[in-house]
Amino acid sequence: MKKQFVISIGCEYGCFGPEIGKKIAKDLGIAYYDRALIDEIIEEAGFSKELAEKAEAGIDVKGRAKKTSLSAGSPSQYANLTERVVYIQTEVIKKLAARGSCVFIGRCSDYILRKQDNCLNVFVYAPEEVRIKNVMEAHNLTKDDAVLLIQKNDEMLHARYKQMTGTYRGDRHNRHLLIDSNLLGLEGTANMIEEVAEKVFGKEA
Repeated sequence: MKKQFVISIGCEYGCFGPEIGKKIAKDLGIAYYDRALIDEIIEEAGFSKELAEKAEAGIDVKGRAKKTSLSAGSPSQYANLTERVVYIQTEVIKKLAARGSCVFIGRCSDYILRKQDNCLNVFVYAPEEVRIKNVMEAHNLTKDDAVLLIQKNDEMLHARYKQMTGTYRGDRHNRHLLIDSNLLGLEGTANMIEEVAEKVFGKEA
């Protein structure tokens, strides 16, 4: 690509979104940031994993203002701990995006970077039966347990996105590209997103 860019991938649980993002990052030789890595940075800023998970589920946690190592914009102004976690997450994503071209998986990165013209926002989904099959195979679960796991993750992710953005994760108005990963498969979906990125951001000379 000719310029620095970001590919933000939101995805339904069980549709290979993270795997697609990893392949894109590898193929293009750019950084890859997922939920686990961003949570690790949030923990380093002084917030527990449990608190990050509550924020992810859209649960408000009250607490006293506390200064953290990330002082830009003063996160200590937020007495609500959930709001402070959201603030830190926002700052982390902005700073990582400023470092260089990268792929983000979830974490409301499409919303956080919505004012940047170098961000391609993608949402990956798949038919319910395909998601169930994928989760059963990935975690060695029964069909009933896979359904429950998908429901739990869907509820958590929808609540988190709604709390932070006021809109819905799969809303077409928030994305440039929506694609069913079952249509082309993992590699085919990754390749298609790469081709769109090349058209949007330009190939290397």
